[in-house]
Amino acid sequence: MSLVRVEESDSVTRLVMDRPDKRNALSLELMVELTTALRSARGPVVAIAGEGPCFSAGHDLAEVVEGNTADHTRIFQACVDLMETVQSIDQPVIAQVHGVATAAGCQLVAACDLAVAESGARFGTPGVRIGLFCSTPMVPLSRAIGPKRSMQMLLTGELIDAPTAADWGLVNTVVDPEELGATVDELAAKIASASPLTIAFGKRTFHRQLDLDQRQAYDLAAATMVANASTADAREGIGAFLEKRDPHWTGT
Repeated sequence: MSLVRVEESDSVTRLVMDRPDKRNALSLELMVELTTALRSARGPVVAIAGEGPCFSAGHDLAEVVEGNTADHTRIFQACVDLMETVQSIDQPVIAQVHGVATAAGCQLVAACDLAVAESGARFGTPGVRIGLFCSTPMVPLSRAIGPKRSMQMLLTGELIDAPTAADWGLVNTVVDPEELGATVDELAAKIASASPLTIAFGKRTFHRQLDLDQRQAYDLAAATMVANASTADAREGIGAFLEKRDPHWTGT
């Protein structure tokens, strides 16, 4: 049976991790399937959600404890592939978070472009408490919330609540539980009203410039704007603005 349920609408492809009995633990099979689903998503925006009581409790520890070094290499490389795919596909990816998002589940939230959480959600990197430091979650987490706050989470293993996650920059918005899905849909619809080509230009450049120095980042951004400005969608969008009408995007 599939471990990822795909739900399509006009604005968003929602990928639902469907392993509720295991708290959507990121088994090797689930990570590979989610990566494939991300790469084949057709909607202008992608949302990642979890079935059952929580978003994701992290890696499948049974796989880890039963595996050998070769198994561990496959598991953690699949995790890296998943997180890099979230950021490399053209569409913005929104984490739709309820319950807990811990360890690699918290990593997935941090890797997403945007995150919406329900008010009862909690986030943590508790690996240090079981002898397995959350080293891969550390990568997007430290980039999302900075070194001091990420080290606090990584060294103590303590959970933070949704308002704290929003204050620290791990999530964008906190809403009542019953509003979670609708809020993600509304956010996706706002994003989907823009040119998908322009969104792809922007997302690609955003992630590439993060690790560059300022001069290199400006060079990259300027080159992107030159390429973007030559597209039909840019001409259409500017023309529509000047003519006070709605644009018609062609993706070219």
